[in-house]
Amino acid sequence: MSNYCPQPSHPAPAAGVLVLHAWWGLTPFFRSFCDRLAAEDFRVLAPDLYNGATASTIPQAEKLRSTLKRQQVLAQIQVSAAELRALAGSEQIGLVGFSLGAYYGMWLADIDPSIAALVAFYGIRQGEYTACRAAFQFHLAHPDPYVSDSGGKSLEKSLKAAARPAEFFHYPDTGHWFFESDQPAYHPAFAQAAWTRAVYFLKRNLTVK
Repeated sequence: MSNYCPQPSHPAPAAGVLVLHAWWGLTPFFRSFCDRLAAEDFRVLAPDLYNGATASTIPQAEKLRSTLKRQQVLAQIQVSAAELRALAGSEQIGLVGFSLGAYYGMWLADIDPSIAALVAFYGIRQGEYTACRAAFQFHLAHPDPYVSDSGGKSLEKSLKAAARPAEFFHYPDTGHWFFESDQPAYHPAFAQAAWTRAVYFLKRNLTVK
């Protein structure tokens, strides 16, 4: 199992953030995203769910995703979260997930009370979240063939019923992967807005001991 773990800008204690990549794999874009978080003084760790393999087309990504074994991925994410907690010296960490990574990140938040804040880019997961302790922030494209409006509304109701704080930001006339600068759907203005919102949210909800 390989991880990407850039150093924060300053040696002082830093809040930990786990980053889970989209189905493209741990590409240069996601590594650069981790670098940007580290420059904001977060302790960042990104597990490589494909062990070095990456995709540049949707068929390639679909093929890579099909190789994932659910229980192995869940175990890998749990190990990575534990490693990050040790690095950050804190029992609470944040999480940023993209599409596939958002789904697995929400699974982790649903069962792991150490996840205090979760940012999900164009990805959701249905659940009750009654044992969850995280605050949530969602960045959703519209229209998006991978995330239905009804699914988003159902999740919003579930989080409200579970008394979990959640912010939903919708980006009109965009598509899935609008945040990713190496994808055709990239929207620079909305990507910058989402970045600013995500960083503020993580800093607001994560404490450094």
